[in-house]
Amino acid sequence: MNKNQNNISIRWFYLAVGVIAMLFAGVLYAWSILKAPLATEFGWGASELALNFTLAMSFFCIGGLLGAAISKRLGSHIALMIAGALSASGFILTALLQNASVTMLYLSYGVLAGLGIGIAYNVLIATVSAWFPDKKGLCSGCLMMGFGASALILGNVANALFQSTLGWRYTYMILGTAICVFLLLAGLLLQKTEPGMVLPEAKGKKNKNAEDFERKDYTSAQMLCRPSFWMAFLCISCLAAVGSSVISFAKDLALSVNASETLAVSLVGVLSVCNGFGRILTGALFDAMGRRKTMLCANVLTIGAAGVTLLAVSVGSLPLCIAGLCLTGMSYGACPTITAAFTSSFFGMKYFSTNMALMTFTVMAGSFIATASNKILEVTGGYTATFMMLLGLTFAALILNVFIRKP
Repeated sequence: MNKNQNNISIRWFYLAVGVIAMLFAGVLYAWSILKAPLATEFGWGASELALNFTLAMSFFCIGGLLGAAISKRLGSHIALMIAGALSASGFILTALLQNASVTMLYLSYGVLAGLGIGIAYNVLIATVSAWFPDKKGLCSGCLMMGFGASALILGNVANALFQSTLGWRYTYMILGTAICVFLLLAGLLLQKTEPGMVLPEAKGKKNKNAEDFERKDYTSAQMLCRPSFWMAFLCISCLAAVGSSVISFAKDLALSVNASETLAVSLVGVLSVCNGFGRILTGALFDAMGRRKTMLCANVLTIGAAGVTLLAVSVGSLPLCIAGLCLTGMSYGACPTITAAFTSSFFGMKYFSTNMALMTFTVMAGSFIATASNKILEVTGGYTATFMMLLGLTFAALILNVFIRKP
């Protein structure tokens, strides 16, 4: 087997390692399950716990920037080790909270865990994606699928452990330790591509879906000066806001339309499955249909998700709520895949790590809207006003989407 064949073979192994590592890092998204024992133990309200999720997402984005800088200066191995240590510290310190104010939760789970997982997210995507210049969308989709599927797999494991003799404190410790171990293993196993390495290139033939603009590598400063960046940023932020909001109260949303406790927990997992499926499907569509059609499809899907869920809460329909959660999961899964694939295809791979970290701040914007959604929920006592606002944002995204053209 020649060197080129070795490169082609080993990259699929690296993708598998990346997906598994992302699976453990993605437990951050199981917040609607992980918050339950904290509310019971400390009596913290919905808005206080929603703010913790917003902080976690904010520091997740900051961690992405740190991950790019650390990886560039010290290498991806060290970056993933730091990520593992920070993530474990966040979960273990949360487990050790005793008669503490909610501020300590914000520091442990929100800051430390959010920061560590943000570092890991950026480094894993940048390192593995570099091995797939010919399958950017599919690679991004697979990695995002692992991240999104975590709420189903680890979220349900955590919920089962909460009910066992272990209790929530030991469960948090186990989760933190597992995240650390798998990120350390990923740091040891993953290798960066080397200059001059021969890898399959994207097919050169043009099709009717391809966008006609000069391909080049943009620095982060150059990217930030492009209208296409800001239109895509605002568009994806509005779309992500729907998923971020629903993730923060998915279990309570299901309970509000008379789902049983068991079904409500399961529906959080279903949301996660659809999230993962949406990520890999969007990646494949991006490769097959091009950026423009894929983003428009994702936008229409998000409009449908918000509309169906609004109808569900208006009439109190459990079947419609289940459909809305499935559509929301798929639409939210499309957002990070589009973010990664859009950034690489519009602004190149040379500065991808930092550019991707900046574009990932759409998660922070979406999470702040999620906090606003929870506040509207508290004030109005129902979900109707919240979903009317979210539906309005999806139409605003559609207008932005139409005008995204070239870098």
